[in-house]
Amino acid sequence: MNFTGKTAVVTGGSRGIGKAVCLELARGGANVVLCYAGNAASAAETVAECEALGAKALAVQCNVANAEEVKALMDTAISTFGAVHILVNNAGITRDGLLMTMKDADFDAVVDTNLKGAFYCMRAVARPMMRQRYGRIVNLSSVVGLRGNAGQINYAASKAGVIGMTKSMAKELATRGVTVNAVAPGFIETDMTAAMTDAAKTATLASIPMGRLGAAEDVARAVAFLASDEAAYVTGQVLAVDGGMAM
Repeated sequence: MNFTGKTAVVTGGSRGIGKAVCLELARGGANVVLCYAGNAASAAETVAECEALGAKALAVQCNVANAEEVKALMDTAISTFGAVHILVNNAGITRDGLLMTMKDADFDAVVDTNLKGAFYCMRAVARPMMRQRYGRIVNLSSVVGLRGNAGQINYAASKAGVIGMTKSMAKELATRGVTVNAVAPGFIETDMTAAMTDAAKTATLASIPMGRLGAAEDVARAVAFLASDEAAYVTGQVLAVDGGMAM
């Protein structure tokens, strides 16, 4: 897929799925602006790998749960590269726990980052994309947002909310050449899944028809398709990349 002349903003782009997305878009020729929460070394490494692929890349520290920082991120992307054509809302956190013992702060932190963060980012690019009559927004949801999961009521709520926002914004922007879609990864080999216990991993694998965890690159390729001109007539959809888990 060809992204030459396009600029992509990828939140949470320093590692894991976000990094794989950055590299996939860079491989296609996109300028990449990645935002990161705190790991500057990982962000610099991702920038270097994007540049090694021939792309222009920039890392910006940004807390997506802060509307002012999100606006500054988008302003930086536009002032540096002239426009934002692609937005990938990937930044996300977990604070797992059972409902009866979950602290308000843990619920709020997950919703603020995963749901409100995506909202702030979409709001910040909506007007510029409408003016240029072109845009691709891809939101990262989760199989947990489709199916729920014990011990992740905050995460499930945030990721289900992302799906609702995706469909609503797709309807709002459809006439302006802006598509809005979501990708719902299953269990992917990332830092998050690496922290799972062996028992949890065994139970998870038993629920996946393909019998294995996915790779970050599996998700990145799906994101790249929805961000491409090949997906110009696809909007408001949720693409599960989960080895059949959500069937």
